[in-house]
Amino acid sequence: MPIRHARTDDIAPLGALLDGYRVFYGQASDPDAAQRFVARRLGLGDSHLLVHEDDDDSLAGFVQCYPLFSTVRLAPLWRLNDLFVAPETRGRGVGRALMQAAAELARAHDVKHLALATGIDNHTAQSLYESEGWRRDRAFHHYALDLDA
Repeated sequence: MPIRHARTDDIAPLGALLDGYRVFYGQASDPDAAQRFVARRLGLGDSHLLVHEDDDDSLAGFVQCYPLFSTVRLAPLWRLNDLFVAPETRGRGVGRALMQAAAELARAHDVKHLALATGIDNHTAQSLYESEGWRRDRAFHHYALDLDA
């Protein structure tokens, strides 16, 4: 499965995938904002954004990791923040391939730890993660603070 770094000519199709991802998580569809977000990530280079390209050159999915640092580990870590596969291409191993590619890329950057979060009710994704060796964090509770409220 051809997985590669996202490029600027991917902004429109990747924006469409990102919009689908956001809708999956209950956000209102906003394709223009999704494209601007992708363009900004690519322009700043502040994330590692990989895409799966099908034989017909269409994008079947993406994974996005953000670099962080762990003070406790005294080492870099990446947050695997986004993984999405187009509904029409699910069940073909695209998500698994993207996860494996993200782990390989992290290793190539000497990153020793990846972290992610997923919806409590997203059992399909949880099964995928656990089959790839990911383990649920039982040592820490994670919290969020909405600053827009």
